[in-house]
Amino acid sequence: MKALIGIDEGTSAVKAVMFDLRLRPLAQVRREKPTSHPGEGLVEQDPALILAAVVDAVAGLLDQVPEAEIVACGLDHQGESVLAFERESGRPLSPVITWQDKRSQPLLDRLGAVTTARVTELSGLPADPYFSAGKVAWILGQDLPDDVCVGTVDAYLSAQLGGGFATDLSTASRTQLARLGAADWDPELCSIFGVAPGCLPALRDSVGELGTLRHPRWRAELPLRAQVVDQQAALAGSGCVVPGRAKATFGTGVFVLGFMGATAPTHAAQLGVLPTVAWSIGGRPHYALDGGVFSAGSLVEWLVDGLGIYDSPEDFARLAASVSDAKGVRVLPALSGLGAPWWRPAARAVISGLATGTDRRHLARAATEAICHRVCDILDAMRELAPIEGMRIDGGLTASEVLPQLLADTAQHPVELGAVDTTALGAAALAAVGAGVLPGVEAIGELLQPVRTLRPRGAAGDRAAWRAFVERAAALTEPDPDGA
Repeated sequence: MKALIGIDEGTSAVKAVMFDLRLRPLAQVRREKPTSHPGEGLVEQDPALILAAVVDAVAGLLDQVPEAEIVACGLDHQGESVLAFERESGRPLSPVITWQDKRSQPLLDRLGAVTTARVTELSGLPADPYFSAGKVAWILGQDLPDDVCVGTVDAYLSAQLGGGFATDLSTASRTQLARLGAADWDPELCSIFGVAPGCLPALRDSVGELGTLRHPRWRAELPLRAQVVDQQAALAGSGCVVPGRAKATFGTGVFVLGFMGATAPTHAAQLGVLPTVAWSIGGRPHYALDGGVFSAGSLVEWLVDGLGIYDSPEDFARLAASVSDAKGVRVLPALSGLGAPWWRPAARAVISGLATGTDRRHLARAATEAICHRVCDILDAMRELAPIEGMRIDGGLTASEVLPQLLADTAQHPVELGAVDTTALGAAALAAVGAGVLPGVEAIGELLQPVRTLRPRGAAGDRAAWRAFVERAAALTEPDPDGA
């Protein structure tokens, strides 16, 4: 039996999933990995534990289906997160500084307005600690040996597992160290951030013959045929491979991508969304528009585990569905700053409108409504640039009875439910293209059809009132520019 494997190195866990050649799942192994918060705004992971989780997940998967012949493997990863390690030994020299981490904000502040504008002009990305460049600059400011490698998590995993120290163009487009779709690192951007290009991974296509991954614990070698950012993998795994199709993946955050095809989007940054490479095949990049809601699943986890208001995420979802409105309560989901299209990294979460009649149900409903509004903030900005004709959603929060319908009502647009977990699926699907199992990315869309479609049933939420609330709430939590 021939099979495909998708390895999803996500924020909270590593998943390895085996599929048949028609992209039907055969087996799955999941390994959790811890995240630490050693200080305000600091979010880190242990590289050795990530590598161990990948090795263990793949070993378990191969052992589950011993008769499978693996014809292609796809690897996706948590985009903007970076680390340093020794070139020869592979020994980590830093933690993985994740995409949520804010430690590079002072460095970005020191760039000044003129340089910041130049960074955005060259990279298409706003100056925000979300992106890799500031994190890389911070790492290189530490006392490191000369043979240091600094790169994204996929490049580290590929280097340790035999695929070489390399990443792809979709990842490069998230770093702020390369121009959109360029085949190499940009000298001017690297100079601005004090990064020697020689310490960065090689750049290559996202799909094709990318090498072989191997480990002594694995019964077989894995032909690496796709390597992409996790959200780009989810775009493929949602079947959104035709221009004008968008997906929203609900995980720790919500990440919305709209596929644009071979034409690079322009002027996206002015509207608060990001131009990004979806994937590159045969030296030809394809593009997407991107926007991130940084707090979604993490907001629910905070309400459950951090504040203890709910017994579980299922309890939260049940209570949110038990009332028809939030009774005036509003939530700004900004635990890690406010992402697209606002880009207010200093903003923090706000809960407002509490009264004596408020209870847990109304807060749960308000938090769910807020997540839906934030997705619509991004869709509104994208539609200023290109028609978005359909949206497919996936991820753990979409199992809720209320969130998908609320999103359809808020957007006043049909919402299609895809597979709950499209990320590893997309990595495997792109690997199938890279191995010639599928003739092209268009074939992915033909295989992956929606599970069901939800159409608007109620009136849209008051979008103007929401936007006014965001402005007021963000201003409440941002530092006073005068230092008062």
